[in-house]
Amino acid sequence: MPLTNSIYNSPVFQQACNQFDAAADILGMEAGVRERTKQPRRTLTVTLPVRMDDGRVLTYEGYRVQHNISTGPAKGGIRFHHDVTLGEVAALAMWMSWKCSLVGLPFGGAKGGVVVNARDMSTGELERLSRRYMQEIATFIGPQLDIPAPDVGTNEQVMAWMMDTYSNHVGHYDPGVITGKPIALGGSLGRREATGEGVAWFTKAYLTDLGIKASETSVIIQGFGNVGSETALALSAWGAKIIGISDFTGGVYNKAGINVKDALAYIAANKSLQGYKGGDSLTNDELLVQPCTVLIPAALERVITDKNAGKLQCRLIAEGANGPTTNEADKIIAERGDIELIPDVLCNSGGVIVSYFEWLQNQSAYYWSKEEVFEKLHRMLAKAKASVDETKAKYKCSRRTAALVLGIARVAEAKAKRGLFP
Repeated sequence: MPLTNSIYNSPVFQQACNQFDAAADILGMEAGVRERTKQPRRTLTVTLPVRMDDGRVLTYEGYRVQHNISTGPAKGGIRFHHDVTLGEVAALAMWMSWKCSLVGLPFGGAKGGVVVNARDMSTGELERLSRRYMQEIATFIGPQLDIPAPDVGTNEQVMAWMMDTYSNHVGHYDPGVITGKPIALGGSLGRREATGEGVAWFTKAYLTDLGIKASETSVIIQGFGNVGSETALALSAWGAKIIGISDFTGGVYNKAGINVKDALAYIAANKSLQGYKGGDSLTNDELLVQPCTVLIPAALERVITDKNAGKLQCRLIAEGANGPTTNEADKIIAERGDIELIPDVLCNSGGVIVSYFEWLQNQSAYYWSKEEVFEKLHRMLAKAKASVDETKAKYKCSRRTAALVLGIARVAEAKAKRGLFP
């Protein structure tokens, strides 16, 4: 009897399961293998007491979900966000499994999260929370077991604290336990830019397929954090016009174009886009439906829904975020037939690819130039794009389903070949 998934029950986990089932149906996957492939391997829930600057002790809840370790060590980010749920973390871990498999990495999928608004914390409080989380999960991770990375609400500095905590736990410096670290601690050149670089690469590649030139391209990016800003820099350098950006405070829209570097300087000085005078102020929801060539959701899940999918005015959607389009919205976009969509497991895979490169460099203690990193990255992105497009044509399915078919099939085959432990 299939599991009920009661502990993972959430809209985003159900969304991931629905996507899986559509791909598994095409593959004709046998029921036993289907359930083994879909369900997370193991889940850890931790309680995190943290002493605040004023002397109070506040307790936070954290998670680590390892979805698949049949194809190698688990891999996936750590998210600090006030809306984190176990179901969300499980869905993100599942998508990481398919993403790693799709692009040919020797990793399974994992994800971590802490329910916290990190923006409200001082640097000291954030460090204590980061170290406590790592201390609690340390026996479940390692360079050959599970390798975390940054995600929403975390960054290079958080990874540095976590790597240091783990190294103290095992008694020696061990940079391979985490990726997305500062360069001085074994980070890879190009890792900070990698996800945005990949989103921009796929955007340019599919626009070229559509016969659309850089000079004819206008771009709206919902979510101007690491992924969104690096994507904006890469696309503006290519010659595209960035006409809309947003963060958690709202959006800015300027049909004449936004100066990306000026916007980034404003955020660096003011901690958000709020008050930025580079265009008209809009809500995040309003920004999504403005006319543009390319729409890039680069924030959180489930922002393109059945409520706004019919109102979108773009030619291409490039999913910089994980799970930004609901199942219902996917159906509406498919029925419209006028929008091409680059799915998340393909579009934002640049980050985990360069995380893999960082892990390799840590294992060998030999480090590459940024040019070498990007050359290898672009080669892997091109191979993945060709495979997805070929599979899409073969099964006459959506690009998302084609990407999932490839990723899921490889994980399922590994599980079937390895068999069940007696």
